[in-house]
Amino acid sequence: MSELALKQQIQNLKKHNARLKRIAHDARHKLSAALDGTGLCLWQLDIPSGKLIIYNRRWGSMLGYQPKELSAHFDVWREHLHPEDKEMVLSAFYNHLAGNAPFYEALHRMQHKNGTVTWVLDRGRVSEWDSDGKPLKVTGTHIDMTKEKQYEAQLAKLANHDPLTGLTNRHALQTRFETLKQQGPLCVAFIDLDDFKNVNDTLGHRSGDMVLVELAGRMREACPPGVEIGRLGGDEFILLLPFSLRHPLTESAARGCLKAALDPFELDNGNAQIGASIGIHEVRGEDDFNEALLRADEAMYRVKHAGKNGVALAQR
Repeated sequence: MSELALKQQIQNLKKHNARLKRIAHDARHKLSAALDGTGLCLWQLDIPSGKLIIYNRRWGSMLGYQPKELSAHFDVWREHLHPEDKEMVLSAFYNHLAGNAPFYEALHRMQHKNGTVTWVLDRGRVSEWDSDGKPLKVTGTHIDMTKEKQYEAQLAKLANHDPLTGLTNRHALQTRFETLKQQGPLCVAFIDLDDFKNVNDTLGHRSGDMVLVELAGRMREACPPGVEIGRLGGDEFILLLPFSLRHPLTESAARGCLKAALDPFELDNGNAQIGASIGIHEVRGEDDFNEALLRADEAMYRVKHAGKNGVALAQR
């Protein structure tokens, strides 16, 4: 082959190589764009070295770090696993490497730079083995699930809490009742506000809502830990007290809620004065939620008939 022909062949090979590089670069760019569009991050772990290759977005940005602020290494990833999830995540990962699971998958938390948590769904599987059949590389994806988890938490809150006051709603109260009943003594206090209608009639429903919101906060402060405070609706509230009827915290919690209602409410358009009638019933073995509520309600009406603004214990 002549020198001229050899030079021409080398030139052709260079052009072909440049063309292949452009194709590879274009393919990688399209893959990155496609993955970014789905929120997925593609990664590959070299097991012997611990080096991570991130094929599109840098996973550090998901945790609030600038490019190259975190090194892409297995040890760095492991250090940022949430302490409460670390054991579960690593167990799932090593189980797959050991051949005990067909793939690695874990929904878990990672520690964000600002101190919050980022929820991540990790998936991967061994993609390369050595001559002895030991795993060399793992390829997988991860996706930021923080917004989905926040939305899930919001839905759970809406399902179990009163939208105005944030207190536990009737459905969640019933569930909590069944749990507390199995754990020991339990009392139910039925609270019906006195003269609340007058607030709505004279100051307006918006002011009435403000009273309910402030009252909810006052009752939280008045009740000891472990007491479940709920709103049935309107001006009716419930306390689930994990104490016996004779326990001093039972009546003191009810008296605290009575004072919370009796103290004046200073509003933008005037002052509101209300009160409360409270009936307390100690749950018996055969009582369900509705029966316990009915007996507490009957005790509450004894207060109403006696002149309002007081606490009565149910007659067994």
